[in-house]
Amino acid sequence: MPDFKIYGQHDEKTIRQMETCMNTGSAAAGVLCADGHLGYAHPIGGVVGYTDHISISGVGFDIACGNMAVRLDTPYADIAPRIGIILQDIQSVVSFGVGRKNDERVEHELFDRDDLWRAADVVDLKSMAQSQLGTVGSGNHYVDIFEDDDGSTWIGVHFGSRGLGHKITTKYLAAAGAKDGMEVPPALLPADEDMGRGYLAGIELGGLYAYAGREWVVERVRQIIGGAVTFCVHNHHNFAWRETHNGVDMWVVRKGATPAFPGQFGFVGGSMGDDAVILSGVDSPESKASLYSTVHGAGRVMSRTEARGRFVRDPETGKKIRQPGKIRHDEWQRWIRSKGVTVLGGDLDEAPQAYRRLPDVLAEHADTIKIEHVLHPRGVIMAGGNEFDPYKD
Repeated sequence: MPDFKIYGQHDEKTIRQMETCMNTGSAAAGVLCADGHLGYAHPIGGVVGYTDHISISGVGFDIACGNMAVRLDTPYADIAPRIGIILQDIQSVVSFGVGRKNDERVEHELFDRDDLWRAADVVDLKSMAQSQLGTVGSGNHYVDIFEDDDGSTWIGVHFGSRGLGHKITTKYLAAAGAKDGMEVPPALLPADEDMGRGYLAGIELGGLYAYAGREWVVERVRQIIGGAVTFCVHNHHNFAWRETHNGVDMWVVRKGATPAFPGQFGFVGGSMGDDAVILSGVDSPESKASLYSTVHGAGRVMSRTEARGRFVRDPETGKKIRQPGKIRHDEWQRWIRSKGVTVLGGDLDEAPQAYRRLPDVLAEHADTIKIEHVLHPRGVIMAGGNEFDPYKD
C-alpha cells in the first residue's frame, strides 16, 4: 500500500476506509485532511491520486459540490438593520430543498454542449437539469451573508450539481457493478477505456453545471443586497483533476477537500454558527506532501442521526416514538443567538455542535495555507429540517 499523509485525529473506521482506498486500483498517493470522516466507500476529506483509474466513489454522489464567495463594496453596517428581510427575499427567489425546480428558467451555454451530454450518455437528463439549475438543495448546503473584519459584506454559497450529479453517479456506479454500503472498496473505472471516458465527461458536465448554479445564486443574492463585487473565489471540493505530483501524472480525486496550490484561493465554511475563512495555498514541502489539498469545512463529529435523533417503533404499542439525539434544540438555539446569527431553515443535524471547530482543523494544515480573511456569519439560509438529503456525501 502506498503511504498517505494524515492530518489531525480520526476514528478507526475512517482510517481503515482510507487504507482500503489506497489498496485498490492504481492508487499512488493519498491524503486524509483534518476535517475527514467516514463516507460512502471513500472518506470525506480523502484525497487519492490514481495513475490509471478514476474513482466514482472518490468524486461522490454530489459531483462538483463546492463553494463560491464574493465580497461586495457594500458595508455590512448598511444592511444589518434589514438582514431578516434580505434573507426572506433570498428565500423567495432561491429554492432550497430536494427535487425543487427553479421558478425562473435559466439559459446557459452548457445546455448547448450536445457533444458533452452525448459523451456522458445523459442526454435524457438535460430537461431535469435545466429545471433545477439555480436551486440549492438540502443537507449542509446553504446561502450565507458574512461580515469580515473590515466591515465588508460577503456572500457565500455551498452546493453542487444537484440531481444531475446524483443521477450521473448512480448510472456509472451501476455500470461499474459497485457494491452498496459505506465500508466497501471504492468503485473505480479505467480512465482510458470507454466507460471511464464517459464518466469523465459526466464529471466535466457536473462541474460546469455546479459552477453555473452557484454563479446564478450569488448574482441573485447580490441583486437583492445591492453593491458591486470586488473579489471572488470559486472552487469544487468533490471532483477529479489530472495533475502531476513528484513527476507522476495521476487523476487526483478530492472528496470534501479543497485544492490549495500556491497562490490559489479557497472559501472554507465552518458551521451555521461559526466563522468561515478565505485561504490561499502556500509553496512549501508540506504543501507538496499534501498534494496541494486542504479542508473543505470543519468536518462532522457525529452523524446526522446521532445529532437529531431518530424515530423507533415501540415494541409494545407498535407506534413510532422519537428517540432524542445528542443535541438539544435549546442548546442549538442558544449557540446561534450567542453568535448573533439569523438562521432560516436548518435543523439539529446541522447545529454547530455536530461539527468540529474550524480553527482547530485549519491549524493542522498550518504549513500549507494562509488565512486571508475571516468571515463572521450574520445570516444563514438552509433547507428546513423536514427535508431528506439524498446526496449521500
